[in-house]
Amino acid sequence: MDFTTATLMTAMVTPFDDQNQLDYARLKGLIETLLAHHTNGLLVGGTTGEGPTLTHSEKLTLFRTTAQIVAGRVPVMANTGSNDTAATIALTRQASQIVGIDAALVVVPPYNKPDQAGMLAHFTAIADRGGLPLMIYNIPSRVGVKMQVDTILTLAQHPNIIGVKQCTSLEELAAVVEQAPRDFYVYTGEDAQTLTAKLLGAHGVISVASHLFGDEMSAMLTALDTGQITLAGQRQRQLFPKMAALFSLPSPAPVKAALNQRHCDVGQPRLPILPLTPTQQATLTDQLTFKAE
Repeated sequence: MDFTTATLMTAMVTPFDDQNQLDYARLKGLIETLLAHHTNGLLVGGTTGEGPTLTHSEKLTLFRTTAQIVAGRVPVMANTGSNDTAATIALTRQASQIVGIDAALVVVPPYNKPDQAGMLAHFTAIADRGGLPLMIYNIPSRVGVKMQVDTILTLAQHPNIIGVKQCTSLEELAAVVEQAPRDFYVYTGEDAQTLTAKLLGAHGVISVASHLFGDEMSAMLTALDTGQITLAGQRQRQLFPKMAALFSLPSPAPVKAALNQRHCDVGQPRLPILPLTPTQQATLTDQLTFKAE
């Protein structure tokens, strides 16, 4: 399955039970809720999915179970990236054996801080040997180093590197859109950039806010696609403070708290991320109340 129709992808939280273990009944409920509210692609086990605190076995089980529940209805991308090239290749190869996993998201190696040549070598090795189409994840705020536009454009020529989740400036995103091959998928990973990124030619967004505001985000993108620019801008303005609220505390604690409050149970985050206090929950609830302009 390709990602042509996957313009509003959700970087899905990982549901846990009351003992902080994977909960597959809650996972099914979450997936069905997301798909019912205009999510048309899923990223599994990413940062929002608490990938850094999932064991290797948990990741594979999560990938497999998600693919089974989705059953081909939308593309599914598994986060297999790490700061270890060999380990990333190994996990990507294992994910490639799961029917229904369509691509791997691979982050610029965190902590090691490779230079641009090291990034090229890392992604080329994984693309050559991992067995899945790759999407680069460029997020310098978490990684510590930034993949430059020229490096992305070089990697975009690799037949097995299909796109980028870009969390940098709109200027850099626009440069990639302008110069990359037409079939190279450019996504923003910043909810607040959604409208502008799409206007600049990005394929879509890999979103956290779509857990709660999928209908509103879809309506905004539809307004843009149908030439209703004023309406699209109005919808984005309404969404800005709510998107910011979901990152007002360490993610994914706010989005998990909001989902739980809306009776889509996903459990609490794992340490080192703390659940919200009652005061924090009350503030978040007020911030997320949708008020028409």
